[in-house]
Amino acid sequence: MKEEMTDQTRMIIFVALLIAVLMIWSHFFSPPPPKPGENAPATSSSTQTAGTNAASSTESSPQTSPSAAKSTAGHPANIAVVAASAEKIVAIDSPLYRVEFSNRGAVVRSWRLKEYLDEEKPPRPLDLVNSQAAPQLGWPFSLVLSDQQLEAQANSALYDVTPDSSDLKAPAEVTFHWSNGHLDITKKLSFTPSYQMTADVSATLDGQPLPVAVAWRGGFGDKAVYRAAQLVNVFYKADDKLNLLAYKKLGVSGNQSQPLQQGGPMEFAGIEDQFFTATFIPNGTDLSLWHWMQNYTASGGNEPTAEMAAGVATAGPLRARLYVGPKDLALLTKVHPSLEELINFGWTGIIAKPMLFALQWLNKYIGNYGWSIVVFTLLITMALLPIRIWTFHSTRKMQLVAPEVKAIQDRYKKYSMSDPRKRKMNEEVMAVYQREGVNPAGSCLPMLVQIPFLWAFYRMLAGAIELRHAPWIWWIHDLSAKDPYYIVPILMVITTYLMTKMTPTPAAVDPSQQKMMLLMPLFMGFIFFNLSSGLNLYYFTSNLVGVVQQWYLNRTQPLPSRSKFKKKNKE
Repeated sequence: MKEEMTDQTRMIIFVALLIAVLMIWSHFFSPPPPKPGENAPATSSSTQTAGTNAASSTESSPQTSPSAAKSTAGHPANIAVVAASAEKIVAIDSPLYRVEFSNRGAVVRSWRLKEYLDEEKPPRPLDLVNSQAAPQLGWPFSLVLSDQQLEAQANSALYDVTPDSSDLKAPAEVTFHWSNGHLDITKKLSFTPSYQMTADVSATLDGQPLPVAVAWRGGFGDKAVYRAAQLVNVFYKADDKLNLLAYKKLGVSGNQSQPLQQGGPMEFAGIEDQFFTATFIPNGTDLSLWHWMQNYTASGGNEPTAEMAAGVATAGPLRARLYVGPKDLALLTKVHPSLEELINFGWTGIIAKPMLFALQWLNKYIGNYGWSIVVFTLLITMALLPIRIWTFHSTRKMQLVAPEVKAIQDRYKKYSMSDPRKRKMNEEVMAVYQREGVNPAGSCLPMLVQIPFLWAFYRMLAGAIELRHAPWIWWIHDLSAKDPYYIVPILMVITTYLMTKMTPTPAAVDPSQQKMMLLMPLFMGFIFFNLSSGLNLYYFTSNLVGVVQQWYLNRTQPLPSRSKFKKKNKE
């Protein structure tokens, strides 16, 4: 017969079961205690997450995360709550710019350059901030954090501002500080009278540092230039190489942003258009770069307009110097490290830079960049006149021996190129050239010498901010923009045709090839119609001087007869 359990045994079993139930409940249903360093950056993957969240935060509402939920709990006693009671605008003014910050998010609402005007009627100082896109996509100097909800709080909070003034004169220092007792953000910005400034940005959560980035959102630069998307780039320089990431290479699928990241360290990074740049330079901390595409629908239209954003980040507090201003070669060379590479001269830089300084020097005395281009082109064309004369004489000699050379070639035309007898043909042709003192390369080599100078002038004018809004005469009000009536491009095509018609060819040319050569100026015209007035003015002036020079050479040195040519060579 089974013995009954005593009361003492029942009590022991009850207590054991109760302890087991409490342990199981605690294990499966109680929230885990927060880890003190769970939000501190430890690997590069956290910065990648921040870039992805920054892009998606402009498209959808962020979801609550453990770190965000923690920020709504009771305030730790050692972190004070800091916030302003109302929104205000803080302006920093210098002779070169006027920057306006809102303490809501501590973001830039306007960055106007006083020495450069926009396309409005009447024109106003150029604003580098796209005020139409920024309300939808975010403002410059907004923060990027690894948590979307924390980021949204940081970019919408009312920051306390020190000093308590709405209008500061550069040099000036302004500090934006906000804290809800858990998330604590500080932006300390120092402005100089020039286009350079420094930024110290830090973010902590319950005293633990967070990875932080500063983004230039909502588009950048001259909106008139920005419509030409190929002129807008995100860039970074690493391993002594400047990398340009054009608008079309950022990768947009539908309306979805696709952020990309380049890891540091970098010499500098930023965003640019044809004539202006916002460049971040490390100031004691390494920089990484995020870049992504964002779409917005412009007011008054149904077509989505793509906008670019760029941000720089570190694994902790961000310390950077910034250059926000024109891509003026004289100014960019004074920045350390030099930013002169942002003016893309390509391989012609060794020629293009002296040309730009020479053009600037001429303009000091002429006072009009249009006429300065004309005078500079005249000087270059006259300097290259000996090469034109050498080319002319070489071509004349080639014309005189052309019938004899053609007769030799006709005798061997029935043989294929692989036939050994073709070598005999080449030997006979070279014998004719040696007998008559003709250099086969004499007619083309001088032209090759001119190409680097012509291309350097083209690259120099394409990047010269001095031509922006620089007038010439009458209908030309902006040498950096295309001719509104296409008058200069048409004149360029006409003079190119005359040059082709007047220039002697080194040998007899097939009639169909002659027609094709005469049609080439027309094909070039379709390209030049969309180029700047300054470039067209340069090529038109060069062609016009070339026509006059060629006319003079053709008139004073006509093609001699075959007998006179032989007699001259014998002498």
